[in-house]
Amino acid sequence: MTTETAPILYGYPDIRDPRVMVAVPRARREALAALWALAERLTKLLADAREPMIGQIKLAWWRDMAGLLASDPAALPKGEPLLAELQQSWAGQDGLDALVDAAEAVLLAEDAAARIAAGAAFGEALFALSGGAGGARWGLVWLAGQQDTTDAATQLFRDACNRPAPPRGLLGGRALLMLDRWSAAIAARGGDRRWRSEGLLLFRIGLTGL
Repeated sequence: MTTETAPILYGYPDIRDPRVMVAVPRARREALAALWALAERLTKLLADAREPMIGQIKLAWWRDMAGLLASDPAALPKGEPLLAELQQSWAGQDGLDALVDAAEAVLLAEDAAARIAAGAAFGEALFALSGGAGGARWGLVWLAGQQDTTDAATQLFRDACNRPAPPRGLLGGRALLMLDRWSAAIAARGGDRRWRSEGLLLFRIGLTGL
């Protein structure tokens, strides 16, 4: 692994990284920060799930909360900070349940093909909610970081490398472009991190869009 060091904010390319968030329009920053905090919570839930049934029960709760956010936000339970964040910017909007459904597909994936499809679908759902499309490469890199075996992670990185780069217009903004290209760079190195070169990549895309 590389000897380069840098603060690790998240274990995968995340829109809340300040180098990426600066490319998000100010009016959307609160909503996207809450959305990606939900993605982080679902990621932790998947990592902690020792039994699929327990994981499904927890995901069902979040699916119910997504439904209340869309239909009756005043009925949301109090005391959950993430729900409060989501209520500020997602009340009355639907679609968050799609991210929960994608997380459940990851939880229940039983073979390599199912993992690849589920990881890509999670990324696509998250990018769609973030205002763009084309999140499959990000999703595969995200899921690769959660694998218990090198072989499983390598397969996901390899599939991410084989995916064509989505057109910039499809991604719907410079922030998602940065996340996609950042993910591709990580996949190309099989998950090995090069913090300095990753930072330069983000700087270049943020400055020029290329």
